[in-house]
Amino acid sequence: TSGYMGGHTQNPAYKEVCTGNTGYAEVIDLEYDADELSFDELLLIFFKTHNPTTLNRQGNDVGTQYRSVIFYYNDTQKQQAEAMIKRLTAEKVFDKPIVTEITPASAFYKAEDYHQGYFNSNPRNSYCAAVIQPKLHKFAKEFAEKIKPGLL
Repeated sequence: TSGYMGGHTQNPAYKEVCTGNTGYAEVIDLEYDADELSFDELLLIFFKTHNPTTLNRQGNDVGTQYRSVIFYYNDTQKQQAEAMIKRLTAEKVFDKPIVTEITPASAFYKAEDYHQGYFNSNPRNSYCAAVIQPKLHKFAKEFAEKIKPGLL
């Protein structure tokens, strides 16, 4: 589910979040089956499908709402996220330092309906073609064994 987390207002709207004044990050609320995908695997997918080295930016999208952030729900998740950053840093996976925030989860607000399933609803949109599609290809290449047949 697409939405917002980490801000200081209630029921934020996309236009408010885009001002950069609400403190919210654009996020997804994700449920997963730990028997199918471990939290460490989920972290690795997260780090390998976006740029965790740019502060408040993803590609041409700039602002605090585009920051790289992991919202954790317990100390184990926090420790695993910190350990993953240390591991990726030690392995020199990225040319620059990882700037991903590791922050306690707060209230999640679902984004407007037109944000839900945006890529599937707008596959010919230039943003989808230029930004999302390459990430999906990278994900499919690196994590093929984790994808249900026919999903991508």
